[in-house]
Amino acid sequence: MTPTRVIAIRHGESTGNVAREAAEAERAELISIDQRDPDVPLSPRGEEQAAAVGRWLAGQPDDEPTAVWSSPYVRARQTAEIALATAGRERRIRLDERLRDRELGILDTLTGRGVAARFPEEAQRRRWLGKLYYRPPGGESWSDVALRLRAFLGELERTDGSVLIVCHDAVIMLLRYVLEGLEEDELMDLARTVTIGNGSVSRFEQVAGHWRVAAFNEQDHLRAEGAPTTEHGRETDDARH
Repeated sequence: MTPTRVIAIRHGESTGNVAREAAEAERAELISIDQRDPDVPLSPRGEEQAAAVGRWLAGQPDDEPTAVWSSPYVRARQTAEIALATAGRERRIRLDERLRDRELGILDTLTGRGVAARFPEEAQRRRWLGKLYYRPPGGESWSDVALRLRAFLGELERTDGSVLIVCHDAVIMLLRYVLEGLEEDELMDLARTVTIGNGSVSRFEQVAGHWRVAAFNEQDHLRAEGAPTTEHGRETDDARH
């Protein structure tokens, strides 16, 4: 058995996204939030986006998932639960910690301004090493996330049909990196030009033993359903997702 399609959905907007935007607007160094990153829930707009994803799923008979996987983080689980309930799909949601968001270590809850002010040596080290290989103390690099994704995808080979994954923007970006076999410069070009939207859909299809991108960061279903579109990016190591 092998999956023929992977459908990756970024969770809806979270209260952490909202808190980060407020911190940036106030030019603050710290993001004001009193929850662990794994416990951050959806915002009301995020719930709307998750329901819109569900209505989209209901109209996609060719994308009927045979298995559903989610990051264990609350915002991803809530997105999966709302989407499946709205779509009328009864599927077990399997949680896998390898789909969790990237861990920021000592930079967690800091804005880019906060990182520069409080850990200037880390800001410099990140510029030198680059996004793929820079690992903040106590945190992960993008390549660390790619390693756990490779392990997850290796086990996914025992699954047939379409697989639905609900996760985070960095995870979706790195899914493309791993499945397409991108080079570092190709990944960085993609990261500079694309922000994975909340509630967006990316689809990867296996053709003749090779993965190809059928759709990437699609958000038309949100607009069609009257749901808000939000793009909370993470180009610096400063944001909760």
